[in-house]
Amino acid sequence: MRSTHFLLAGLLAVASLSGCKIVVDEEDDGTAIAEGAAGDDARTALRIDETFEGRLLPYIRDNAVPVAQLRTDIAAGLDAAGEASGHRGAGAGAAWNFPVSGEGVVVAAKLDTRARSAALDTDGDGTADVTLQLGPVIRGTALRDVAPFYNFDDFRDQIEFAKLGRAINDESSARIKVPEGDLTDLTIGFVGVVPLKSADEELVVTPTRVEVDK
Repeated sequence: MRSTHFLLAGLLAVASLSGCKIVVDEEDDGTAIAEGAAGDDARTALRIDETFEGRLLPYIRDNAVPVAQLRTDIAAGLDAAGEASGHRGAGAGAAWNFPVSGEGVVVAAKLDTRARSAALDTDGDGTADVTLQLGPVIRGTALRDVAPFYNFDDFRDQIEFAKLGRAINDESSARIKVPEGDLTDLTIGFVGVVPLKSADEELVVTPTRVEVDK
């Protein structure tokens, strides 16, 4: 044991005199995330774990604009409404993404597909004015793009950024539960995100919360 101490002391002394640095080679415990494309899935899973429940859901909930107010705002100017209560996705021509809340009566529902949806009348005129995406297949990346803390520059490339969008959609749609059978005439409350590139687009909401009043 004493000889080991003397040997280590000698190595340190030599290193200090020569300006060299001794680096201890630690064994890989298998928990490090691989660099490049090989680590995309692990990085995506980590981002979901760190941000979905703790940051994304509260952000959407706390910033949600009532759907009637959103209509009024975008009628007065989409860009002004976006600057006030939305967030624009990355890239030229990207949509404004608005956190939104509301409730409406189901006018029609399409449930015989993996991209299920419900058309709601939210203003009481008997016609549908909001479409809810119910999944499990969710189109678009509004849930990712509404959040200012998902910055494209923090990702390896467009592929990794797209993987996060799909993972967020999957995580959210897995939590959306609706009754079996016909939804027509049921009242559904929702919180979610609607993307808009123009003021006259249909309001298609990707929900993070759905409540069905039976």
